[in-house]
Amino acid sequence: MAEYKLKVTTGAMKHAGTIDHIYVILFGTEGQSERTVLNNLGIDFKTGKTGVYMVKTSSSLGKLLLVKVEKDPFFIFPEDEWYCSKIEVTTPEGDNLVFSCYRWISRGELVELRGGKAIKSLEEEHSLLIDHRKKELELKKSSYRWESTDDGLMHFSHFKDISELLAEVRFSLSKSEEFKCTQKMISTELLLKGLAKPGKRWQSIEEMRKIFTFKKTIMSEYVSQHWKEDDFFGFQFLNATNPNVIKRCSELPPNFPVTDEMVKPFLETGTSLEREMEKGNVFLCDQRIMDGIPTRVKEGNPLYSTAGLCLFYVNPEQHLKPVAIQLHQQPSEQNPIFLPSDSETDWLLAKLFIRSSDQIEHQAVHHLMNTHYLAEVFAVATLRCFPTIHPLYKLLIPHFRYTLHINILGRKLLLGPGGALSESSLGVEGLTELMRRALSQMTYGSLCLPEDIAARGLESIPNFYYRNDALKLWKYINSFATGMVEHYYPSDSDVLDDAELQEWINEIFTHGFLRNKQSGFPSCFNTTEELAKFITMVIFRVSAQHAAVNAGQYDYNSWMPNGSLLLCQPPPATKGKTSMQTILEVLPNVEETVKIVSTVRILSEKYTDVVLLGDFPEEHFDELVPKQIIKAFQADLSYMREEIAARNSHLEVPYTYLNPAVIENSVAI
Repeated sequence: MAEYKLKVTTGAMKHAGTIDHIYVILFGTEGQSERTVLNNLGIDFKTGKTGVYMVKTSSSLGKLLLVKVEKDPFFIFPEDEWYCSKIEVTTPEGDNLVFSCYRWISRGELVELRGGKAIKSLEEEHSLLIDHRKKELELKKSSYRWESTDDGLMHFSHFKDISELLAEVRFSLSKSEEFKCTQKMISTELLLKGLAKPGKRWQSIEEMRKIFTFKKTIMSEYVSQHWKEDDFFGFQFLNATNPNVIKRCSELPPNFPVTDEMVKPFLETGTSLEREMEKGNVFLCDQRIMDGIPTRVKEGNPLYSTAGLCLFYVNPEQHLKPVAIQLHQQPSEQNPIFLPSDSETDWLLAKLFIRSSDQIEHQAVHHLMNTHYLAEVFAVATLRCFPTIHPLYKLLIPHFRYTLHINILGRKLLLGPGGALSESSLGVEGLTELMRRALSQMTYGSLCLPEDIAARGLESIPNFYYRNDALKLWKYINSFATGMVEHYYPSDSDVLDDAELQEWINEIFTHGFLRNKQSGFPSCFNTTEELAKFITMVIFRVSAQHAAVNAGQYDYNSWMPNGSLLLCQPPPATKGKTSMQTILEVLPNVEETVKIVSTVRILSEKYTDVVLLGDFPEEHFDELVPKQIIKAFQADLSYMREEIAARNSHLEVPYTYLNPAVIENSVAI
């Protein structure tokens, strides 16, 4: 007689426990156990608890390979899914093996768990495990499928509604409840304030402060007080929600005929525009990607957006300030170059149109496509191509937590009927065209932060806190990824020979980047260095980059005069004919403003069910070396938290979004 001791841990999240019967079968190299019910006196499988059970066999099963888990109903009680964290088994020979699960299990479902260290396909030795690996991948490919909704866009998962999602990728119950509660709370607040009435227009800029009655942040208040200032306008292109668009300008574009005489009053005394460009003090935001995209028509009237150009100058006080704005790509008499010396409202309107287009590009390209949609591509490829025992599955799966769920909700919340983006100036058709253009122009280097910063000539621009923090995070993530990759792929041949890995990157190249070879994206891996760099990009993009473009949305984008997703009147074609009333007519009405503010609030809200970058509550790795690599990564992030806190204590406008203390491990909101 042989005895196996099982320690079964139930997850700590809400309603993780079950009163149903749980059965196990143990599989080893020398046979299998009987189907055994796990039952002790009292209630088993309580939330957050570990139960100890014994499984007896007539003789040793040899090397333990698999644990099969099954959940059957208890009498006639309704279904209650069980979240199994892990099963630890002590064999009669004294070996301890951890069989990770970390998923919900439903009635009638058979779940086979692998134990032991992470291994690649060529390292499999036992026929039972080879067959198990093959069947697992077949099941994964049938469970997670690709779907293309547009020839020029990234492909999505085939799931249309959250009700179709497998339990392992859905929100937890607490997250779902909090998300719904936030939506209801915001709607109730707006009704109480009488701000949900259709058609009503704002009577003054100050009246817009009513929106902040129930929800204020230090930054939302700061923005509402400083939105007119040129210093703050420039600051936002470095440290607000869209820090990835400006670039160093060494030569003016031929379609932007700014002269030295125009901008000389705004430059350092005794210098010239050409000299400042040579010194690296001039920067450009060029919104040509928006050019020619038709805007949405609302109630028979067109909405408006521009494809502008904005020239910036870093002055001797090291402030980035706008010095010239042209609101359309082609210069003409009806397309003047606006200057800080123009009337206050002319200059404010010019900045407002630039900020509006910047916000549209931010939401559609840098937020939705370059983090959410990319994360979905990475997640679906990982779920399809790697078995749970694969080292890269173990490494990456924490970074795709809740991504499929939030993307389904996001497509409905933002792009569905009545959504904030569907009712933007471009509407769904215009935004889709914008994303098509952006994807066709996307390069691998643009997603790899050090290369992107260098390509845009932003290595030395002052007060660029996003760059400073992001480059540190890239370094720490790269060290973490490189350590993991080199541990499991000691040589380049290990990379070349991993068929599952090569299929994974090929699916990403095909469904994410539409086989665009000009983009520089890899379709295969040849070296460990290539693999480590790509893993770094994936983890950085779904954690740090998403935090950078998402977390500050309410702070910066809830004050409509600072920039709106929709504009109701055309941009000025001549100077000297505007007033504050003109700005009010350009901005969205009360109902439209409320819809935008409500959306950015939901996207910026803090939820309790959060896993931060560097936290791994699900212990997928059981080996010593990966655990040491994780600890080193956590130490780096801890040090960085202290550094950022110390720096921010001396800043008038702190940059907080890339503090590891607030970066979520995945695209989960």
